[in-house]
Amino acid sequence: QDAEVVRTRDPQRLAQCDVVVDVGGEYDPERHRYDHHQRSFTESMRSLRPDKPWSTKLSSAGLVYCHFGSQILAALLGQPEDGPVVTALYDKLYENFVEEIDAIDNGIAQAEGEPCYALTTTLSARVGHLNPRWNDPDQDTEVG
Repeated sequence: QDAEVVRTRDPQRLAQCDVVVDVGGEYDPERHRYDHHQRSFTESMRSLRPDKPWSTKLSSAGLVYCHFGSQILAALLGQPEDGPVVTALYDKLYENFVEEIDAIDNGIAQAEGEPCYALTTTLSARVGHLNPRWNDPDQDTEVG
């Protein structure tokens, strides 16, 4: 709740952070490091939670969801973390929302061969539209 969000790739700054997501080049949940950009990273929901069926390689968003999704949903709903409501919602949210983010972030095609249509309104596309163009002289991502 009172966390300070820092956007950096500076290893010295990252070393001072309590939680690091999507940068830093390491996945170590014991130290709260949730990056998926290592060549050796192959984790999926199924590999980390064998009771789950999804084998899509996790993005950093998927890693955070995997480790904290049930806890957050339980707190929001006032339900037990291992109860049927939280379990069902956790699974539906992953299957219908987070897995798409994981796949797109990892460059996993939705289908083999030529796509039959363009996906232009995905969450990733909408976030991408908020970023400066590659040739924009002002690359400040905080300017709206």
